[in-house]
Amino acid sequence: MKLPLENLLLLGSLAGYAAGVVLALLCVRRERLAALVGFGAPALAALAGLVAALRLLLGGVGAPLPRFEFIPPLFPFLTLTVRVDALGAFFLVVSSLAGLAISIYSIGAAKGLAGRGNVGVLAALFNALLLATALVFMAGDLWLFLGAWELMALTAYGLVSFAHEQPETRRAGVLYFIMSHLDAACVVLGLLLLFQASGSTSFDSLHAIGGHMAPGKRDAAFVLFLLGFGIKAGIVPLHIWLPAAHPVAPSNVSAFMSGVLIKSGIYGLIRVSFDFLGTPPGWWGMTVLVIGTVSAVLGVLYALMEHDLKRLLAYHSIENIGIILMGVGTSLLFLHSGHTALATLALIAGLYHTINHATFKGLLFLGAGAVLHATHTHNMEEMGGLAKRMPQTAFCFLIGAVAISALPPLNGFVSEWLTYQSLLQGFDASQSLERLVLPLSGAMLALTGALAAACFVKAYGVTFLAQPRSEAAAHAQEAGPMLRFGMAVLVVACVLLGLFPTTVIRLLDPVTQLLTGQQLSGQLSLANGLVLTSLTEKTGTISTLGLVLLAIGLLPIPFVLRWVLARNTRTRRAPTWDCGLRGLTPQMEYTATGFSKPIRMIFKALFLPRRDVQREYDFSPHFATKLQFESHVEEVFESHFYRPVRLQILRASRRIRTLQAGSIHAYLLYMFVTLVALLLFAR
Repeated sequence: MKLPLENLLLLGSLAGYAAGVVLALLCVRRERLAALVGFGAPALAALAGLVAALRLLLGGVGAPLPRFEFIPPLFPFLTLTVRVDALGAFFLVVSSLAGLAISIYSIGAAKGLAGRGNVGVLAALFNALLLATALVFMAGDLWLFLGAWELMALTAYGLVSFAHEQPETRRAGVLYFIMSHLDAACVVLGLLLLFQASGSTSFDSLHAIGGHMAPGKRDAAFVLFLLGFGIKAGIVPLHIWLPAAHPVAPSNVSAFMSGVLIKSGIYGLIRVSFDFLGTPPGWWGMTVLVIGTVSAVLGVLYALMEHDLKRLLAYHSIENIGIILMGVGTSLLFLHSGHTALATLALIAGLYHTINHATFKGLLFLGAGAVLHATHTHNMEEMGGLAKRMPQTAFCFLIGAVAISALPPLNGFVSEWLTYQSLLQGFDASQSLERLVLPLSGAMLALTGALAAACFVKAYGVTFLAQPRSEAAAHAQEAGPMLRFGMAVLVVACVLLGLFPTTVIRLLDPVTQLLTGQQLSGQLSLANGLVLTSLTEKTGTISTLGLVLLAIGLLPIPFVLRWVLARNTRTRRAPTWDCGLRGLTPQMEYTATGFSKPIRMIFKALFLPRRDVQREYDFSPHFATKLQFESHVEEVFESHFYRPVRLQILRASRRIRTLQAGSIHAYLLYMFVTLVALLLFAR
């Protein structure tokens, strides 16, 4: 039987990832070859998966969907199902696009990783992670989904712990391992409730199974899924692993984890909430919306306080997950009230921001990786002046910074504009609570956008502008060609996703038809797709392509005015005025600490800032010879929740340790008592 092209491409993609694992392990002793084949294979596999997923979405509603069933040799009693519906195809586009760019980047970046561990092992784990992530989005039954979910967690743990010689790396790896298995436990318990109601492990049988469940069990399943998938996504207050894991992982791994892996939590939440559990009660959407709003605001606030470039980007992942959940929660709210079109608009906003975040956050992490490779530091205070020495990397990072700041004409602007549109529809909601919370969330989104822009003014300015503040920054060199090529792929994606939003919304038609029963591409598109509009007359329209054309048309005007006004004046070049000093030095520059101080003071009740000032002087405090300033910010959930819980667990462990007496007789007694208890109570 001749298989359709999409099926062949999907199978080829999975085979490519598996081949990458094997080839990388075969080349562990030859690191250059391991990098070439170990990261070249997933690049080709991701390209095949991207083409297949795009063809499926372009096929529109009603297109035949790939489906395969196979029996694993070690478990002949199981039948595993691989199927790709519209939702899975969309997330495959997200993972394949990011995987393609990151794999290309990794071929060049592997040279800088050679001293931190075996590149062949790194490439094998990276391929296994991409394979597991693809299988999560392609799973058609519970067994394959849970197996892929666990493989994804284990391979990500191996990648986070790659530089395991460092104590902070080991701590971050253990924290990620614990949190990933807490999320797995919650997901398994939720799926068990669904299995109890349906009696089947097939996703087809689980469709709308919530309608056949008791309300209490359905609500319990939703809470378990929200906790489980929320940990994976990094929502506040379950985000604690994310800013710990990202800085210690290799930058290509951080880019994939932030761009794709945490999106598996979004995929899972959308799958169960819209597909499995049926029409939601109002409090589901309200809960997701509030959690998303809190995550967005707190994520960007903590990002503003960071000096570690990768930790800053990690906190921005929490912020953007919050923005995605604002769209998802609003969609659930409107579904509950029967406003299907508005629910579809909000879901489109959340999905659009999902792919946008994968592109611009992947780009920013890759740019950060190039900077770290050149300067050998995470601390932005030790950078500066890199735009002269790394101009192409600086340009790519700038595109990512503009996109994540939601500025036109790039992609972040479009998805946040759609999110605003859906939130502002709350003024017409039927319940007073919704009329209050939805517009308030819109205001919080505006605050988040402003703070994000301020944060990336700091990140880009302190990192790339002014004078170098360290010897490493002064002698930095431009990133290699493969690193720049990988970043360029995501630059192009950010631009195209921003200029052609109506095309992206047409690709989402099969997804929204599956989840809400409605398509909106025709209603949101004007002027042959060049203008994006909203559903009501109260809100506006945008055309990012029109903005670009307008800017190009207006571009000559300043030059013409300058020529007209200055043609009779003489121009000379001179050094920048330096306030009468002998010359500007790096010590006179604005620091990241100084830039963020106003925000730190405004929100000091949240940050609980501490500072340590040490002065040295000769004969009077007014004539200091040396001044040292250190500032510290508390992570409120770490200090007030996780740290006390950890201490209680350690205390309990020390008490329980007395049971570990070293006596085999005592251990046999424990086993016997446990067996008797199970026989008595587990009937």
